Order: sequence, then C-alpha cells, then structure tokens
Amino acid sequence: MAGTSPAMTNSRESEMDKTGPFQTYDNETDASTCAPRLAALRAELKRRGLDGFLVPRADEHQGEYVPKRAERLAWLTAFTGSAGAAIALLDKAAIFVDGRYTLQVRQQTDTSLFDPRDLVEEGLTGWIPENLPKGAKLGYDPWLHTQAAVDALRIAVDKAGGTLVACETNPIDAVWDDQPDAPTAKAIIQDANLAGENAESKRTRIAEDIKGLGADAAVITMPDSICWLLNIRGGDVPHTPFALSFAIQNSDGSTDLFMDERKSSPELVKHLGNAVRLRPPSEFAPALDALKGKTVVADPGTAASAIFDRLNKAGAKIKRAADPIQLPKACKNSVEIEGTRKAHIRDGAAVSNFLAWFAREAPNGHLTEIDAAKTLEGYRARTGSLRDLSFDSISGAGSNGAVVHYRVTNATNRPVKRDEIFLIDSGGQYPDGTTDITRTVIVGKATAEMKDRFTRVLKGHIALATVRFPAGTPGAALDGFARRALWEVGCDYDHGTGHGVGSFLSVHEGPQNISKRYSVTQALMPGMICSNEPGYYKNGEYGIRIENLIVVRELDAIPGGDPQRKFMEFETITLAPIDLGLVEPSLLTDDERAWLNAYHVRVRETLLPLVDAETRPWLEQATRAI
Repeated sequence: MAGTSPAMTNSRESEMDKTGPFQTYDNETDASTCAPRLAALRAELKRRGLDGFLVPRADEHQGEYVPKRAERLAWLTAFTGSAGAAIALLDKAAIFVDGRYTLQVRQQTDTSLFDPRDLVEEGLTGWIPENLPKGAKLGYDPWLHTQAAVDALRIAVDKAGGTLVACETNPIDAVWDDQPDAPTAKAIIQDANLAGENAESKRTRIAEDIKGLGADAAVITMPDSICWLLNIRGGDVPHTPFALSFAIQNSDGSTDLFMDERKSSPELVKHLGNAVRLRPPSEFAPALDALKGKTVVADPGTAASAIFDRLNKAGAKIKRAADPIQLPKACKNSVEIEGTRKAHIRDGAAVSNFLAWFAREAPNGHLTEIDAAKTLEGYRARTGSLRDLSFDSISGAGSNGAVVHYRVTNATNRPVKRDEIFLIDSGGQYPDGTTDITRTVIVGKATAEMKDRFTRVLKGHIALATVRFPAGTPGAALDGFARRALWEVGCDYDHGTGHGVGSFLSVHEGPQNISKRYSVTQALMPGMICSNEPGYYKNGEYGIRIENLIVVRELDAIPGGDPQRKFMEFETITLAPIDLGLVEPSLLTDDERAWLNAYHVRVRETLLPLVDAETRPWLEQATRAI
C-alpha cells in the first residue's frame, strides 16, 4: 500500500536520479494550523460571495499521486492520507476518508472543526443534501474534480436547494502564502528493452482504438497513461516516476504533448520524434478549442470537468469513454512481466536481509519504527538498482500497526517492544519493475489470539493465491475468498484486498482491483499485476497484513473441465519468508500447509544465493517446513 511523502522542490533534477535517502520522517502537518487556515478560507469565501467550498485530495490530473503544490487538503485539515475530501461551509466543516484512514484522520486533524465522515458509505453527495443551507452557493475548482464527480455533486446540491459554482481560481491558493511552485523535474526515457514495445507502436495501437470508437482524438490526462504511451518517466511527484503533463492523442497516430519545457532535454526530443509535438502547457486550452467540430474521447471518470467545459464551449463532440490507455497499460507484456519478476527477486533478497537483521536486533529492545524503515531502505539501496521507494514505508509497531496507512514521523516514532507484532509495508521503484510487499512479524512470543488472526489472514491470502476463475471475472467476485476465514469468526478488514501495480510506474493503478466494490466491473486479464493483501486490525493493539504481488495468467485446460471455457490463475511473484512464529498450524488444511511449504522452498532456493552470509542460516530456518 502506498503512502505520502514530501514532494520535490521546483528543481530540474529528477527524483529518479537521487540515490536516497528517499523517505523523511518530519512532521508535515500540525492540527494547530487548522483553525487559522479554515478562518482564512472562510474569509476568502465571503469575499467571493460563496457559502462553502469543496476540497478534494487531487490535482489537475486526478491521480492519487500529487505534487506538494496540490496538497490543499493536507494544508487545510492536516490530514495526509492519499485519499479524502473536505467541505468547508461558513458555519461547519467535514472531512471524508475511507476505511484505511478512520484512525489516522482523528490523530491528525482538529476534529472539533472538521467532522470525520465516511467517504464511501456517505460521501460528499450524501452529506450535502443534509447540511448545505437552501440557497447556498457551493464553490468548486473544476480542474480538481472529474466530470463524473461534478455530475453527482450537482444532483446533491440541487437536492439541497443550493447552487454549484465553478471557481475560476482556487480560493485556497489565494490564502496559501507559501504554496510550493509546480515541479519541473527532468523527464527521462524508459528504454524499449524495459518497456517491451516502442512508443511509435503504442501510439499507432491506441490511435486504432480511437478510430474504432469513431473519434478523431482522445484527451489524455492521467500521468501514468502518458508516461506509458510515450515510454517516458519523471520525478514530479513523490515515489512515483511521473512527468506531469497533458496529451491529445490523435487518430492519425500523432500526439500533442503539453509539458513544461524545463522537463525536456535534447535526448527526450529525439526520443519523442517528429510525430510527438512538444508544446507548453499554456497551449493546452487553445488546443481543446481547436477540436471544434471533431469527435473527442474524454473519460468522465478521470478527466477534469474543466476539460469537458472547454470542449463543450468549443463545440467539440464529446464521446464519453474510458481512457483508452488504461487497459492496455494494465495488461503487461512478456518483457514487463519478466522485468518485474527480476525486480521482485532483487527486492526479495533485500527484504530477507532486513528481516534477518530485524530478527537479530529487535529482541534487544533498542529498535524504533524509524530504525526499521531506514534499515530496509538501506538494504534496497545496496542492490544498486533502486530508483526510489514506491511509497513511504509503513513501519508500525504494536498499536501503530493497526493504522492501515500509518506513516511514521519523528513525533509518532514508537519503540519495537517484545511480545508485540510489528508490521512493515514497503516497496521499491526499479527500472524493470515496481514492488509492494507487507510482512508481519512477532517480536518474542505471540498470544493465541494473534496466531489465530494471523493464520486466518494467511488462509485468505492462500485462498486468493490459488483460486482459479473463468475469463471475464472481475476482482470483486474473488474478494470473498480472502475474507472467508475471518468472516467465520466475525472479523473483517476495511480496505481492498488487491490493487493494480504498474511497471516502474504507479504502485496503485487501475482499472482492475480486488475488493468489495462491485462498481468496478473490469475483468482480470492476463498480464495484470495485482496485490494480494488481506489483513486484520485490532484498534489500539496490533495490525496484521500479508501482501504479495500476483500476476494474472491464462491457465492450460483443466483436466475434466469444460474445454470451451478459458480459465485464469495467479502467479505469485513476491518472494520473502512469512513469519512462522505467528502461524497456528492446526488451523491450516493439508493443502494450505502444502502451499506455504512449497512457497518457502521457492523463497529459499531463489534467494539463498543472493542474501548476505549472516542471513543465510536465518533464511534456512525461516523457510523450514511445517
């Protein structure tokens, strides 16, 4: 799972060129700032004749990963999670988070000012009709909300008897005195021997898809889509190699790329070629105007409503359809899959070295959460291939492990104590792949309850790892496999079981996922990389999560099965020991025990030649058969 971190400064140096350290532990926000900042925003709203304002955790590209300049939600509320929103009215305010952040939001924000609400069950559209005064004008920044979101918000505001007002400029920007500059990190080239397909081929392929939709062009706003399409990477946001930009992909195969020229270089211009026109961001809006009379694909679920407003005003014919790049990008080719396998072997050796070190040092009682996170980053850096972490490591001891997306800071740093559970969720960005792994370990002796809960999480993990499913199955149909053992004893967890993962791109990517969200209907297809991460969290005591990455692959004919049906399965590509000190063998079936033993044989045989000499005896013991 991904976290947040300090964004880059306005520098020409790419974050991907750094050698670390990549994670910092400063306290980025302070709840004491909530009152003066909320007061300043309200004063600005009164000046503009507005009765309220919507504050999403988003930038103009609508992605999960945003530069420091776009952290408006964190600036206003002190909440630093990767998803959320706030509504500030003149007399009340609320902050909305999902199940990952129910504990974190209460720890970070001033709840006397911002009432914590459920982002999924209630959401902004559920709160507005009950709280927005009749006749009120509710402002929003059309660059920070998708068209689909604005459509839903307008219905909710109309129901309240209010008016939804698009703001030409963001009122928070007007009162944020030290707002950072926009990032200008250098864009870099992702070689075809890592991408598995050159950019010209991709542009031609996507252009044919656009033609197939009966369109002349597609407006592309998602940074990962543009980076994948053009085989470029960058350093504009923390831990994720994005070169922030907009693009118009034309049906003739040419591309208009709107990106700050300070991110460019002669090598990049040569790589892009004549069919990619590099243009300044100031020309993006006029380029939308120039699409008058043309049929243009725009994704209402990912593109800002400002883009739809501009296209409508220009007289373009908008075809609402999914971003045509997201699905091809998610289905990795053989080169990308082989690259991520290599990255996971490299990463698995680093994680195993760390776990062996932790097993030696933690019982002595002098380690802290920050010590653990720093040491793991050091082992990854020693591989010589690490370009960055894929997110801030979630290093949680005891009760902090129960905070699903906990981010350790100097203020929250907790010692690792005996007879407590320690959870570390972390990942690396390598040129050939992105990793994400969670391991939960016991320091000392586990209680019977800890073993029971851990083993039930493990049973769910194994159930998902070994499931076979027919082609066309969405992830929501598989989610219950991972939860069943917990459900049997009245337990559950409030996050998804699996998210998509990119190839030296986002550690969270769509369109696929594995969760309770039945609204996500995308089928799991060959080449997709997902996480497998069931968990259990006991508030105030401990957290448990076991996470490996898995790749969807087509299954050969199943003996005795219907030969007319295609079936899929998962290949587990993450390699690191699962703590046997937390396993209750009596809860495992023979098949589950066989899976765990076989997985550990694979871990041992693959990683033993790669780990440190002092790690080898530990690895032998940690992967013993049970």
